[in-house]
Amino acid sequence: MTNPGSEADTDVLVVGAGPTGLLLACELALAGVRTTVIDKRAKPHRESRALNLHPRSIELMDMRGLAGRFLDAGRTVPGWQFAVSLKRSLDFTALDTRHPYALLLAQARTEALLVERARELGVEIRRGHEAVALRQYGHGVETDVSGPAGPVTFRSAYAVGCDGGRSLVRQTAGIGFPGTGETMTAVVGDFAVADHAYNEQARRHGVLVARLEAGLTRYVVMDPQRIRVPSTEPVTLEEFRTSLIRVCGSDCAIGEPRWLSRFGNTTRLAESYRCGRVFLAGDAAHIHFPVGAQGLNTGLQDAMNLGWKLAATVHGWAPPGLLDTYHAERHPVGHAVTTGTRAQSLLVELPLTERYAGPARQLCELLDTLLDMEDVNRYLAGRIAALDTVYPPTTPDADPLAGRRMPDIGVTTVSGPTRVYELLHDGRFVLLRFDFGGGKRLQAAAGRSASSDRIRVVGVQEHGVHQDLKDVSEVLIRPDGHIAWATHRRAPHPSL
Repeated sequence: MTNPGSEADTDVLVVGAGPTGLLLACELALAGVRTTVIDKRAKPHRESRALNLHPRSIELMDMRGLAGRFLDAGRTVPGWQFAVSLKRSLDFTALDTRHPYALLLAQARTEALLVERARELGVEIRRGHEAVALRQYGHGVETDVSGPAGPVTFRSAYAVGCDGGRSLVRQTAGIGFPGTGETMTAVVGDFAVADHAYNEQARRHGVLVARLEAGLTRYVVMDPQRIRVPSTEPVTLEEFRTSLIRVCGSDCAIGEPRWLSRFGNTTRLAESYRCGRVFLAGDAAHIHFPVGAQGLNTGLQDAMNLGWKLAATVHGWAPPGLLDTYHAERHPVGHAVTTGTRAQSLLVELPLTERYAGPARQLCELLDTLLDMEDVNRYLAGRIAALDTVYPPTTPDADPLAGRRMPDIGVTTVSGPTRVYELLHDGRFVLLRFDFGGGKRLQAAAGRSASSDRIRVVGVQEHGVHQDLKDVSEVLIRPDGHIAWATHRRAPHPSL
């Protein structure tokens, strides 16, 4: 343990040991970057604010060989709710992915699995260490930290704030956090339940019900008579029971609560995801009402985007401007998520408001009809699942595939059949060179450019041709699973 008043050095300091900070640390450590994570909590949260991973997040775990751990720990469901006021759900099974489902997995379990992975990779995690001040200088960042053994100053090349909606890192960096304030609140509680027969009745009346681990059940209730109560007001068991009875006619046989909380629909998006050597990710960059369950998932995808870019910069081979692409690529995603959740929040709030209840119900009926249309359902499911994320081109003449998510196609290499995501397990770029000559030149195709510590070159004869790749001769896949560039038959390609 560092002595009081001492200094500690690391390449990247990650502030916040939630899912976003932990995955970012894993990505950095996988790339050989010295990484330290600090968190003011002495122990991880017992309660779980988020309960699921969407298809793209499961794909990210698959790219690192971790999907099995997560799937073994949770339960899959074929779709997700767009807004709890709608009867029709989003159908993930129609999406183009090997993981066409949501994974019900408590946030505490997600964090535990990521801690396990981080420790395997040698990440230093210091709990009970709270960041209290941050300063940038020419070649790095100094972060003053209050720890169990006294004050510590961390010196790092870069610092990343993954420290939640009240982020000290964001405030100290002077990054604005504009948005809309709270107009509605809901209550959440985790209970041991004596009789689950009431659950379907609760669902029919708009109560969100989810079975958790250890025999607990979560209820999320939006009581029309209590939706204007500020989120700062504590929730009592008596209030929760009364609201359940008022909304669905029963207290659902709930016992003593493990956790009670109230949350609101405040929605904010950081003006910038970067200020010099300081970055933001997860809730430090965007907060919103948890409809669609996109918050944790968006944070994981932030981490995957930022990790390889920071690693490339720390190791000295990043091209100019690479770090700026983090904001350029992820800020529009944050904007889309916060805009979408505002719309979903209105679909929740208006039916509970006496003045608009009638028109709101008619609107919900119309949207349910639209969700019955396959194309509409697939479009919204792709947005919630984050499978439709396309990053903007870096050059005016970029190939149309650049920035798109690489599908996990099956390929045959010299070593035998595999999948694209299996080739990404070590976090390097992957250059696929497709051999259209029946597989006879696979070894030569790979041999034309040797693999390196940055790029794995693979000669393949693909099978099960994907529509988007039918004319592609080469494709360079980024460590986060998006396409860097692609070339087509009879077309020149950029040099490595």
